Amino acid sequence: MRIFVAGFQHETNTFAPTKADWAAFEAGSGFPPYRRGPVIVEAYRGRGIPIGGFIDLADERGWSLVGSVWAGANPSAHVTEDAFERIAREMIEDLQAARANGGVDAVYLDLHGAAVTEHLEDPEGELLARIRAVVGPEVPIVASLDLHANVTAQMLAQADGLAAYRTYPHVDMADTGRLAGRLLERRLARGEREPIAIRRLSFLLSLNAQCTMMAPADAVYDELKALDTRHDGVLNFAMGFPAADIAECGPVIWGYGDGAEVAVDALFARVDQPRDQWRLDLRSPEAAVREALSVAATTDRPVVIADTQDNPGAGGDANTTGMLHALLALEAGARYPGKVALGVMADAEVAAQAHAAGVGASIDITLGESVPTWGGQFSDAPVKATAIVRQLSDGKVTLKGPMGMGGTVTLGPSACLDIQGVLVAVSSLKTQMLDREFFRFVGIEPEQMKLLVNKSSVHFRADFAPIASHILVAKAAGPMAADPADLPWTRLPATMALRP
Repeated sequence: MRIFVAGFQHETNTFAPTKADWAAFEAGSGFPPYRRGPVIVEAYRGRGIPIGGFIDLADERGWSLVGSVWAGANPSAHVTEDAFERIAREMIEDLQAARANGGVDAVYLDLHGAAVTEHLEDPEGELLARIRAVVGPEVPIVASLDLHANVTAQMLAQADGLAAYRTYPHVDMADTGRLAGRLLERRLARGEREPIAIRRLSFLLSLNAQCTMMAPADAVYDELKALDTRHDGVLNFAMGFPAADIAECGPVIWGYGDGAEVAVDALFARVDQPRDQWRLDLRSPEAAVREALSVAATTDRPVVIADTQDNPGAGGDANTTGMLHALLALEAGARYPGKVALGVMADAEVAAQAHAAGVGASIDITLGESVPTWGGQFSDAPVKATAIVRQLSDGKVTLKGPMGMGGTVTLGPSACLDIQGVLVAVSSLKTQMLDREFFRFVGIEPEQMKLLVNKSSVHFRADFAPIASHILVAKAAGPMAADPADLPWTRLPATMALRP
């Protein structure tokens, strides 16, 4: 069997300040850089991402793969029209060439499912439609999706099978690629599309509430797996990305198989009621730091605070200063000098300043930015302070935690700065704090800290929960709203509630 494989990954926060242009996809940053052609099969074989899982299953089955485009960029505001159309055009050109040179028996796409472009609310649905127009109605198309996908009617109509992650932090990405492969096998064995059932939830879920390491999401996905087994189908629950101002933003449950309708209805009932199971516990920056300092006095393990509204994995630029202001105002560094750390703060100018001065130097810095958030609001002012350069780095990081283990990230010139006893990991490029190596690469040992502030929402839990005594979530001003009700929505239907 000859299968065309390609990928397009972007999670779009339409309220964020920075767009994803072609250069963002070429760089990749937290994603592999843009690649085209057979190289993607060799590059991603064995990798812990969805296309890696699909390739591994294809190898086991003896399928032949035709590699096309794989493009990913860090979450941000809209993908530019130029970037999307270039990616889509090259993908379609490759597909047409593959059909002319040996044909194509099936298509697999590694998609996110929550992209928005300057000109399209549903670029993944549009991409699937363009591919369907080339291959016709009989060639199966399957795709893997992120748990945060905003799954649209067009995506479900154009694809024969869509499989979504079942973990957040996403430690089952490769497994989901394999699941998409099994959906393809089910489709081929049946000889026609499987029955599908779909239910859309009528409320938005905060990212922080979607964590599958804790209630209620952990029990919901346990029930999903049990229903899968009971009904011999493939059930999916995408919780949605609650910062995309599009008409079809929000959670969706869908399933394939003869028992799909019963399974989807059962899972819908489990998710929909009681709605207060999805409510959040958020703290102000100052309240979070006060509580963390109090707890730190009673434990030898670090207290971790999530700086969730500046999460680079959800459209933030890792440059807001609300949490750093709170640490300094409450003298956290004076209480535990060298045992309080924040990361990763993206500021290329300050990183360059540190490299020019050298280790041990004292430098006067203006760190971070005041960035627009929503409704005319701005985040906190930059931090002006004297800092000591504790360590320098070229920014090359090899990941060792469950999220992306073995992958490499390049953050450019980076430094550890000591500001009144608070250690700040500063990089030239942004990244989400989802791996302890993002502290270690500038000499900060997270296990030895009393208090850690992570610019992340949930992904950090995969590598930090094993060492944390407590985890708190702080709502410092930033581009990614922890509470979707804070956002000035314009495209959501009136029936969609902003909170459970």
